[in-house]
Amino acid sequence: MKPFDVYPLINVTPVKASGSKIWDDHGTEYLDLYGGHAVISIGHSHPHYTKRIKEQLDNIAFYSNSVQIPIQKELAMKLGELSGYPDYDLFLCNSGAEANENALKLASFETDKKGFIAFTKGFHGRTSGAVALTDNPKIIAPFNEHENVHILPFNDLEAVEKQLAKGTIAGVIVEGIQGVGGIQVPDPAFLLGLSRLTKQYGAKLILDEVQSGYARTGKFFAHQWVDGLKPDLITVAKGMGNGFPIGGVLISPEFKASHGLLGTTFGGNHLACAAALAVLEVIEEESLIAAAAKNGKAIMAALEKVDGVTEVRGRGLMIGFDLEIEAAPVRSALIHEHKIFTGSSGGKHTIRLLPPLNIEPKALTLFVEKLEEVLKVKQA
Repeated sequence: MKPFDVYPLINVTPVKASGSKIWDDHGTEYLDLYGGHAVISIGHSHPHYTKRIKEQLDNIAFYSNSVQIPIQKELAMKLGELSGYPDYDLFLCNSGAEANENALKLASFETDKKGFIAFTKGFHGRTSGAVALTDNPKIIAPFNEHENVHILPFNDLEAVEKQLAKGTIAGVIVEGIQGVGGIQVPDPAFLLGLSRLTKQYGAKLILDEVQSGYARTGKFFAHQWVDGLKPDLITVAKGMGNGFPIGGVLISPEFKASHGLLGTTFGGNHLACAAALAVLEVIEEESLIAAAAKNGKAIMAALEKVDGVTEVRGRGLMIGFDLEIEAAPVRSALIHEHKIFTGSSGGKHTIRLLPPLNIEPKALTLFVEKLEEVLKVKQA
């Protein structure tokens, strides 16, 4: 047996990592500005993180949700405190796609409706409901296609209201900032309009903060850049566990829990909660929300001055920039010649940066210098 061939692989084999650095099986050092799709929030092998997990592993790693698991309550309290949503409930699961699936289910249960609205260039996961709401026909199997899904133009409130007025929509799902779509920041008026319209037509607003949450943008959640916006449901994962699989749904107090409504075997297990608590503790102790805002602002300003960069988008350390030339050969040169990991996106000219939140400013300065070197060669 062999692994199923899922992704085109970079010819690098990481065997060790610390902070924003990775070493391969030949001892070569790399700068990680992608964090495995925004997963590495507090840096690779953070000492507090590894200590927390080791201590938990020495006690108990797992038992099902049929027993008392106090660390779940500890995690929920800490997340509510740091995120600004202390009155919401937390459902724990294992991934971003699973978080979105459960948010969709809750919205449908609550409204007794089947329809959902998502947006162009959006990405919500690869499981059944989440992939149906993802704007990429190549990854949607015939089984996932159904008439209850409506993918509408991004930032188009008129199209949203027209669909909501039909009375069949359970919820609207939108990313705090579109990640795979190329770091597309929604207009604040669009998000506030979605909140207003969903309330008006009896639907639920789901903020997918799987990639854009957890201090990534210089706020705890990207949607918190918009004053007065409080979604009905917020989904999280990626940076939540710094590499340990965990996801969750923050649920408005308007939703009433009942036994059997949701369920999970592995969600909220002892090890996952220990990892997630460690992440929150480091974010708070090291002031990583402020650090992301400050360092993101600095590198975005630097990128805007680079010859060959046509546009820079994002907030904090969730950054996308477009090039005059295609991005693939630039990314290849950065990793193979300068030992720097960056990310791709749905756009051929776009590079994504999603580094650890505690990355040193000098590492970002180095990246800009190396990018300029590569672009000079590629554009010559």
